[in-house]
Amino acid sequence: MTLTLQTSSTIIGHARVKTNLAQTTAHSVLLCGPARVGRRELASWWAQRLNCLNPNDLEPCGTCVSCQNFRAGTHPDYLEISPKTETSTGKKARSSIIPIKAISGSHDPDHDYELHVLDWLETGARYRHKVVVFDGAEFLNEAAANALLKIVEEPPHQARFVFIAEDVSGVMPTIVSRSVQIRVPPVSGVDLERAWLAHHAQLDTELLEFASGRPGLILNADHTRDCLDAAREFWMALENDLLAALTAADVLEKNFDRDLSPDALRFLLRNKPASTRVKADLAIEKALEALERYATPSLVFMVLALECRAAFGVAR
Repeated sequence: MTLTLQTSSTIIGHARVKTNLAQTTAHSVLLCGPARVGRRELASWWAQRLNCLNPNDLEPCGTCVSCQNFRAGTHPDYLEISPKTETSTGKKARSSIIPIKAISGSHDPDHDYELHVLDWLETGARYRHKVVVFDGAEFLNEAAANALLKIVEEPPHQARFVFIAEDVSGVMPTIVSRSVQIRVPPVSGVDLERAWLAHHAQLDTELLEFASGRPGLILNADHTRDCLDAAREFWMALENDLLAALTAADVLEKNFDRDLSPDALRFLLRNKPASTRVKADLAIEKALEALERYATPSLVFMVLALECRAAFGVAR
């Protein structure tokens, strides 16, 4: 569980969303919007504001004991649950799931989770409200969602719940019906540019275009730029000889971010003919599916390079 004090200076845009959160009296909120648009940061900000002892209008004060605990990442009234990214053997998880054992300790005999939602909520808040954030509500399996129903409907000790999802249709209807939905849209280009220029002398127009209203990509700009550069080098190498293409595939494998690199690869093809983009996109999807099946990565990227060369009209 990682916490960072979220204030108006660290959340880019979303003034309307913050106002809606500040005004709601609901005990369960469903934040819907694209990945990296700032949903988790807004959830954390709301939790901090709820527990701040001296809020300044919309903002938590940043100086009270509660705010200091948030800044230190040790707040006793904040719990964040998300799908595990690795299996117990250290492999990338085949699928993203928040299981019932994250909700109830009685279903977690192997202690995969340090804290369990139902057990954690048995005691009251140290400050004002315990807040549980489910980062990836669409990954709650049926058993986990059903185990939550009673406490979401009748929260103990005035607890609050935040469910984060990209698509409401993927969230269990029983959770949706018990939550107030608040949409978190992409932020404006003006807000992104302003935030960028606050820390950089010049605009990075390509990175800002790629970000497309997602503040998370400019807040982690070095990694975003690395993904874009690696994707560009891969595409450029494919149009050279076969050895260069296979070497580039090996480099891409070693620098591949499964969440961001596919977007970067697709983004850099935006000016290619539609037929090329479609074929390359199918090759990327095929590679991602193979990685989820634990196929040998080196082979997966080799096949990706060959199929994308074919999409470019380059002989194998």
